[in-house]
Amino acid sequence: MTDGWDWRRPGDAPASAAPPVAGGPPAATPGHPASPWWSDALADPWRDPAAPAAVVVPLANNAGTEPEPVSDPDAPGRPRLRQLLLIPLVTALLAGALGGALGYALAVRGGVAGGTVLGAEPGQAPALAQRRPESLAAVAERVLPSVVTIRMSSLGGTSEGSGFIASADGHVITNDHVVAGGTGRASVIFNDGTSAPAKLVGQDPESDIAVMKVERSGLRAVEFGDSDALAVGDPVLAIGSPLSLTNTVTAGIVSALDRTMQAGEPGGPVRYYAAIQTDAAVNHGNSGGPLVDSAGRVIGVNSTIKSLVSEGQEAGNIGLAFAIPINQAKRVTQDIIGTGKARRTVIGAQVGGPNAAVPGGGVRLESVEPSGPAEAAGLRAGDVVLRLNGRPMTEPSDLIALVRKFAPGSVVTVEYRRGSSRQNASVTLAADAK
Repeated sequence: MTDGWDWRRPGDAPASAAPPVAGGPPAATPGHPASPWWSDALADPWRDPAAPAAVVVPLANNAGTEPEPVSDPDAPGRPRLRQLLLIPLVTALLAGALGGALGYALAVRGGVAGGTVLGAEPGQAPALAQRRPESLAAVAERVLPSVVTIRMSSLGGTSEGSGFIASADGHVITNDHVVAGGTGRASVIFNDGTSAPAKLVGQDPESDIAVMKVERSGLRAVEFGDSDALAVGDPVLAIGSPLSLTNTVTAGIVSALDRTMQAGEPGGPVRYYAAIQTDAAVNHGNSGGPLVDSAGRVIGVNSTIKSLVSEGQEAGNIGLAFAIPINQAKRVTQDIIGTGKARRTVIGAQVGGPNAAVPGGGVRLESVEPSGPAEAAGLRAGDVVLRLNGRPMTEPSDLIALVRKFAPGSVVTVEYRRGSSRQNASVTLAADAK
């Protein structure tokens, strides 16, 4: 007895034709393979009666073929390509974040030994070329310790200007208009920020030069140059305290020489000088400071600026500034230190009046002083002075300013016209009797 049945098609041989083998499946006959449903499970002494039955159907005509593999969906499988790429990518990102955080922490805390060092190690970088002595920076470095800021108390408040140390014993040169109207209490502020009281030694309003004295040791005096040796185009530096900005250095060139100036405040003295014109930026507060050449030698005292503003308004730099030639300023300073006042150079003639300026050039002498330098040289009233030492005359102030540029005793050449004839005369200038 089996758990299957004997299945055959009509016309097949009876079962007796092929008796079954005891204990095995029905024998196959030609054209009739053995039944796949046969099982001797009931006769299997090891069979669990409660176990479910399974039907195994062999593939036809596939003898020797491996059975189809069966996979467990819960069992771990082989990693895919996406997984293989994702793992190192995540690892790299984590490592980068950790390295960045560590680097930031080291940078904030100053790093640790063996870390990255920015810049070259000492001694490894190539040595930089030293500034040449004639460079603007080197010139400024030499002169700045000798430049001071001057503050003078007055009834209207405190005026401020610049100055420079003229001697190791403490004499300071500045402008007269910086100290004019002061009550006598003044202070000098040095390049290093320290200050000391100063007293007024003397002043000359007409030349706009004043001398002060400060008691302090270890002062460095400036080196003086020769303003008569200047040429248009020479480089210059203006140093001072413009607009209360101490230790300011500006650069430019000599843009003109012997630019005659007539300056002064209403009701005050009229100042005349043949100035050095420069395009170095000069503003209020630069007054009294030095104008130096490319070797650091003082060749002028910054004094005046030109402005386009109306009277009474604050003026600013427009690229035109004027300095008193140092040869003149030095001479006046020596007179003030030696005698308390300055000598004024004169030619011994007066110019002015409605006919002083002559059309076509020249200034007419209104009068000639008896026994004066002009009369001694043969000049007369009514003569028209055309040139003085080659410098053309166009305004009466030209003759006054140029004469005061020279020291008393200097000999100058005067070209003049008398009637229709031109003549030359050598005039020995003299000091004013005052």
